[in-house]
Parts: sequence; C-alpha cells; structure tokens
Amino acid sequence: MLLHIGADVVISKKNIIAILEMETCNSPITKEFLEIAEDEGFVENIAENKENTFIITNEKIYYSPISCNTLKRRSEKLVGQ
Repeated sequence: MLLHIGADVVISKKNIIAILEMETCNSPITKEFLEIAEDEGFVENIAENKENTFIITNEKIYYSPISCNTLKRRSEKLVGQ
C-alpha cells in the first residue's frame, strides 16, 4: 500500500520506519541525527513552508507539511480497503 505524504509524493507503507512530529522531537540527539542525514543527502523536504512531521523510511527521510494525525488516519483508511 502507498501513503500520500504531501506535495504529490507517495511512499510505500512497508518502507516506513517512523513518523514523528517536528515539535515534539527536539532533543539534541534528534537534531544531530537530522543534521547528519541532511549533510549526507538523505533528506527530502517536500514541505514548502513548515515541516510538521518527518518520516523515516529505509531509504531516506522526508519532511512533510502533513500532521502525524492526518498521516495516521490516511494509513488506517488504507488498511480497511
């Protein structure tokens, strides 16, 4: 199944490791992890104005404008189909 994460980007649900809110994941370790991932080219920012979530997959990290709750609802809808 695929999950739409914003800006015409869809990813396979089986590749998702975690979906986390930017505001609540602000520890120094998380910030360092994201900085290193950006420096190494593993981050794709699809949020034009404000990143609400970051989605860690087995290939890259996406910054998304869509909230965790919305992504969760979209994911659950796909399961029931």
